[in-house]
Amino acid sequence: MKQNRVEAVLKNMESLNLSQILITDPLAIFYLTGRMIKPFERFYALYLNQNGNHKIFINQLETVPEDLGVEKVRFTDSDSYMDLVIKTTDHTEPLGIDKNMPARFLLPLIDQKAASGFVNASLALDQARAVKDIQEQELMRKASHLNDMAMAEITHFFKEGVTETDLAEQLKKIYRDLGADGLSFEPLFAFGSNAASGHHWPDDTRLKPGDCILVDIGCTWEGYCSDMTRTFFYKNVTQHQQEVYHTVLKANEEAEKAVTPGIPLSSLDQIARGIITDKGYGSAFTHRLGHFIGLEDHEFGDVSSASADRAVPGNIFSIEPGVYLENDMGVRVEDLVLVTDHGHEILNHFSKELTVID
Repeated sequence: MKQNRVEAVLKNMESLNLSQILITDPLAIFYLTGRMIKPFERFYALYLNQNGNHKIFINQLETVPEDLGVEKVRFTDSDSYMDLVIKTTDHTEPLGIDKNMPARFLLPLIDQKAASGFVNASLALDQARAVKDIQEQELMRKASHLNDMAMAEITHFFKEGVTETDLAEQLKKIYRDLGADGLSFEPLFAFGSNAASGHHWPDDTRLKPGDCILVDIGCTWEGYCSDMTRTFFYKNVTQHQQEVYHTVLKANEEAEKAVTPGIPLSSLDQIARGIITDKGYGSAFTHRLGHFIGLEDHEFGDVSSASADRAVPGNIFSIEPGVYLENDMGVRVEDLVLVTDHGHEILNHFSKELTVID
């Protein structure tokens, strides 16, 4: 068990007036135990209690280390595993559950009155995961380093006539060759007017001179995600394209400069959005400035005008302003930023200078 992370969840449970929680999200259990199990349709859960009566419920099918740091409750496919859970929970107290618990597991607990009530306790987990510990920070640095190298490699394949799909497939090979675990998300490549759709999925569009090339990619390292977007230009770049690019780049850089402990996340969005709006492209910046990231590419927490949170050391989130002009072009520049004790650290080091690929 990752005791520091367990303690953070237990502390967050106190603020929710909860003495017990049942966690079924495999990623959340991995976060707390360091052991990744994909249970498919089978029951798999971690029970935490303020009195220390922690247990993990695991099917006999799964192989786990002898010393997992928590009592293991094993069962087979033919066992009444819910009875084992019901014998464990305190029926006189509310039971916290995570937002990903399947109804097929929750409903029997409700029917059998396994607790005095059931509470969505996802915040206890989400708020803990939003603050990355030293080990997580180092894994995120490594994932971003691999992503930097992959971005440099993929630019070698920007040739006239190549398709967006060609590049997406080539990138997957690059990640494998670099030793990455896998993808944070399916890579996004968008040429020319396709880039006006912020999440355009690669298709058979072919690269031609004058196109912008929006590249949004990410890989994983030991379960942790990277995410970066760069926008290039092929063969030539117009004055109009340069203006859009430098507007987005300035929004990215000024928002990043402002990242420091205590700053309202909404202020970062306002900084970037103000720069883009002043240049007349405000209506073309169609999404929030950023999202939190870790074991998932998009985790709880966001950098938007609606956020009520402030940056705290250990937060890692994206700063990714964009301008999307229908039937014309799109530009997005994205980095991951770690909030440190006295400022910030940008995890991506691939150049953001306007680049024209010959």
